[in-house]
Amino acid sequence: MSVDKSTLEAKSRQGAGKGAARKLRGLGLVPAVVYGKHLQAPVHVALDPKAIRQSINTPHKLNTLISLKLDGASHQVLLKDYQMDPVTREILHADFIAVKDNEKVKVNVPLVLTGKAVGTADGGLLTQARRELEVWALPQAIPEKIEADVTHLKIAMVLHVNDIKLPEGVSVKTNVNYTLAVVSAPEREEVPQAAAAAAAPAAGAAAAPAAKAGDAKAGDAKAGDAKAAAGAAKAPAKK
Repeated sequence: MSVDKSTLEAKSRQGAGKGAARKLRGLGLVPAVVYGKHLQAPVHVALDPKAIRQSINTPHKLNTLISLKLDGASHQVLLKDYQMDPVTREILHADFIAVKDNEKVKVNVPLVLTGKAVGTADGGLLTQARRELEVWALPQAIPEKIEADVTHLKIAMVLHVNDIKLPEGVSVKTNVNYTLAVVSAPEREEVPQAAAAAAAPAAGAAAAPAAKAGDAKAGDAKAGDAKAAAGAAKAPAKK
């Protein structure tokens, strides 16, 4: 599925920095910068905030391909990032990257797991390790999402990035066959061991008084023996 292209009108702006950006926002405009290896230098532009929201109101969000009109010229760009006010939710700044139709670009695409892992029927827990995939694709071929079927996953089975089928023209460049999802074994209940562990201190506590009582009795016996010995020593010898 290719990316729908939007059109965005831009105005050139002079100067950069916080002061210039603050002045633009006071005029109701959004400061933005266009980067790209095909450009001699970053291009600083001013945009209508409503126009930005309209241009990215697509399923692709940040991967929306945009035709940026500036000073009579058209630049094909992707919205790479933007800053938003946490209170008013107004867009404060935007970054674009210039791209060409015949050159692949690196983008992050949402990863969606499909199907129901068979291991979950046996009590296993399906965990998704990654929510996005970093892929390379031509601008017109950037997918809205990448789906990965997990139906075959049993308990202790793992889905790796090399296990999934990518859309045509889309590739992943990595030396690590990293994990996308895993079905973990259910946790075993340890109630008998826990009960035994809890009973051990109680038994020890009960035995302690008995041991003390035994020690007390032994002490009394020793004291009695000592008194008997002392009495024998004082008694006069029989003639």
